[in-house]
Order: sequence, then structure tokens, then C-alpha cells
Amino acid sequence: MYQDRATKQADCQWYLYLIQTAKGLLYTGITTDVARRLAEHNSGRGAKALRGRGPLTVVFQSPVGDRASALRIEYQIKQLSRLKKLDIVSKQPPNINDWLIQLIQR
Repeated sequence: MYQDRATKQADCQWYLYLIQTAKGLLYTGITTDVARRLAEHNSGRGAKALRGRGPLTVVFQSPVGDRASALRIEYQIKQLSRLKKLDIVSKQPPNINDWLIQLIQR
């Protein structure tokens, strides 16, 4: 059963998402199903950092490929300043990986 789940995760499309709390805090995460993950966060079963901070709103989401790519991009986004994350939210780049590459080249 574990192997089936791991195989399904490897075959799935992964997404990077940014959630904004009622007070404006930005949270970065990855998932294969953004709507399901938001529901988990809203019900208190998601990240502890978001518990009691609702209402929560997905302000950005982007497909990022496989799980390994998602983890790498999530780490890169978490290293950015709040202003850079807000830039992502305002510009809504269709391909977050290309946006990160352009950011590094600047």
C-alpha cells in the first residue's frame, strides 16, 4: 500500500501555493491538490503555523512538476523576502520556475 501511494505521488502533478492569513501572513506549501490542502488548513489539520489564523486565502498557485521539483522550488520560495513573495502574488507568473531563474539572473 505504501508503495502504491509513493508511485501515485511520483506520477502526480505537484503545485506550489501561497496562502495569506487574515493578518496578511504568507505561507508557502506544496501539494497535489490545492483545494483539498486549503480545506485541511482551514479545518485545523494542516500546518500548525496556520491554525487559528483564518480566514485563509490561496493567493498564488502554480504547477511545478514532480515532487522533487516541488520540494526544490518550495525551498527557494521560502528563502525569499516577504516583498519578493508579494511580487509573486501581484505578478502571478504562469511558470514559477522561470520566474525564479529570472530573479537569480537579475
